Amino acid sequence: MKQLKTLVVGCGNMGTSHARAYHQLDGFEIVGLVSRGAKSRERLSEELDGAPTFSDYAEALKTTQPDVVSINTYPDTHYNYVKTALEANAHVFVEKPLALTVEEAQTLVDLSQKQDRKMVVGYILRVHPTWTKFTEMAQTLGKPLVMRMNLNQQSSGEQWYTHKQLMQSMSPIVDCGVHYVDVMCSITRSKPISVSAIGAHLSDEVDSKMYNYGQLQVRFEDGSVGWYEAGWGPMMSETAFFIKDVIGPKGCVSISDADKGASEDIEGHTKTGSLKLHHSELDANGNFTKKDEIISTADEPDHDGLCLLEQEYLLDAIVNDRDLTDHLNDAVNSLKIVLAADESVKTGKTVML
Repeated sequence: MKQLKTLVVGCGNMGTSHARAYHQLDGFEIVGLVSRGAKSRERLSEELDGAPTFSDYAEALKTTQPDVVSINTYPDTHYNYVKTALEANAHVFVEKPLALTVEEAQTLVDLSQKQDRKMVVGYILRVHPTWTKFTEMAQTLGKPLVMRMNLNQQSSGEQWYTHKQLMQSMSPIVDCGVHYVDVMCSITRSKPISVSAIGAHLSDEVDSKMYNYGQLQVRFEDGSVGWYEAGWGPMMSETAFFIKDVIGPKGCVSISDADKGASEDIEGHTKTGSLKLHHSELDANGNFTKKDEIISTADEPDHDGLCLLEQEYLLDAIVNDRDLTDHLNDAVNSLKIVLAADESVKTGKTVML
């Protein structure tokens, strides 16, 4: 199989994990690493057998003429970087969110189809075996469903710096929320109809127009409801920072978080402890007829392993010409919902979808 020349743009946490995946998979050949900071790209180059490095994206694209561009930069760069890559006739992997607006995201989807190039958005939970099982189990609980999810991050040092950089363009419930809203849509398979949200500005280090804590509530056509909460910063509580459960008429299923330490640990954002399934059925005496089931998830991949699964998905899509229409439509739909939540925070009004 011909190796796909791959340009990795962004050498932070996600870019490093994805670069390791390309380096490991026979179908890819890294032809360049791009980052604004010399330290991160040189460190990664040394780890990956001296891969060429660049400080300028346009120069790297022109010099390497890649088959694949992997974009792992801050969200406010995604639209221009993806557009340039597609126009250069490259396939694209881009970390979520695809763009800052629904219109920009749809433009990129349309361009990828026009160029006949594959584009995969980094919804890491879609390849996560525990989350796949969680979704399947939730779909057995009947309708309507109540979906409760959060990921609060008590951050300091480099993590707090990264969060402040992210908040120059989007809030935590937009940046992280696309993952979990996407999961909610996958579980319900129902059309979202409205979004309400609240937010709070908790730090003078963040622009006064931006909020570093938010919570959204979404209603679906089938009567299901879901909430998602996300906050970033040194003030955030680590009590109940990881809640992932779904409740239905027949019972509930929950992801138990492993003992993974601080909420700012990136490994802990995807690592789970177990799945717990509770059945609501009662006998004639009003007692439960079944005991709760605990399903171990000890053998799940780590963060690098999940990024490897994402790049295997991209490789399969390119080599076997997979239809990614549903994948891309879902990416636009989840972005639409979290941006509606952002609008709700700013206006104080429920947004109809």
